[in-house]
Amino acid sequence: MLKGRVAIVDPSPAGPTGTLVSEFGRAGYGCVYVQSTPVRPKMYESVVPTGFVDEIVHDGDLDRTIGLLSRHEPVAVVPDSEFGVPFADLLSERMGLLTNGTAFSPARRDKYRMIETVKAAGLRGARQLLVTDADELASWHRELGGRVVIKPLSSAGSQGVHYCDTPEQAVRAYRSLIGTENIFSVRNEAVVAQEYLVGTEYSVNTVSRNGRHHLCDIWTATQITANGVLDLCDGLVLLPHRGERVDTVFAYCEQVLDAMGIRHGPAHLDVKLTPSGPCLIEVGARMGGGWTDHYARMGTGESQLNWTVDAYTDPERFLARHQERYQVREFIAGAPMISPVEGTLRAYRGLEELKRLESYHGLRTFVQPGGRIRRTVDDLTYPLLVELRHEVPDVVLRDLATVRYLDGERFYDVEQP
Repeated sequence: MLKGRVAIVDPSPAGPTGTLVSEFGRAGYGCVYVQSTPVRPKMYESVVPTGFVDEIVHDGDLDRTIGLLSRHEPVAVVPDSEFGVPFADLLSERMGLLTNGTAFSPARRDKYRMIETVKAAGLRGARQLLVTDADELASWHRELGGRVVIKPLSSAGSQGVHYCDTPEQAVRAYRSLIGTENIFSVRNEAVVAQEYLVGTEYSVNTVSRNGRHHLCDIWTATQITANGVLDLCDGLVLLPHRGERVDTVFAYCEQVLDAMGIRHGPAHLDVKLTPSGPCLIEVGARMGGGWTDHYARMGTGESQLNWTVDAYTDPERFLARHQERYQVREFIAGAPMISPVEGTLRAYRGLEELKRLESYHGLRTFVQPGGRIRRTVDDLTYPLLVELRHEVPDVVLRDLATVRYLDGERFYDVEQP
């Protein structure tokens, strides 16, 4: 007998060991699949609804969708992707369920509004410009000086991000984006220009209930300059929940969550710790991506998955534990390979060397032999990811560096186009 049902809005592709559906199922709750648009964006075309008790596709008639969902008497509405956040806000608010509300929904997706909302709350935020005109952008860049970042207002996976040192580069980046479709199949009518932030980047996953925030896991992002991209992420390393830096970053993240009205459910934040303190890159009111829930559970025994279930179905347990600091049992790193080549992939050379690394745990292959490989320029064009796992952090860091040493043109057997 089910204890109740939960609506999952716009599920993302499943990770290797668990999803919100399976996690809520273990707690005794069935899940209803809710699709916020009649046609899914290309990014989610591979999603196959699995394990749901029902499927509801919103056709534009909100009353009809709410009527269909109400038959299940859901105890919660939870977004499972960036694309599903606004509709989950709307459904939960209209149905009188636990909700972050719609007042800040636009700011939770629009990267310009997001930073302005944070700054309006008195927090550090990047200097920025909502760009609709090339001349205005060039003038703003000249006045600001230094390096700027040009990116779509609403996207993901670092798609469309450009690092520009001159006004001319900024204008070219703007013109390359305007009018194109972002990762969610939405036309870019404007872009945002922001000052480039210098500092260590942190990836932070949280879950909240009644405005009480729990740090599930925090990662440091390592970066290289390759294929014309200044800050190309080449690794994520799980950090222990201790130390002044982690405390400083998480305290800032709690303030960001409050400023964004994220009082309930999972959130993901990217933050740079600059010389003058933490500064937000972006925040999403949903689960972290990149299978970090899987890796966090591997390293700590828990993740955003079980904390999200507790937040919505067992608030007493959540609130009693939310200040607990997680303990790292094994240190985890994900090391994506950075392809410098394009063409038809015949084979990966050197896989056996990777597998001999002391902390080697496994591979995630995104481009199979016989498929087309592209130069890696963002999170969407990694061909392969090496999973590292060891109880000694220095072993993981050594092997992370070795992965980068083994990468390069010699690693790929490619038939040129």
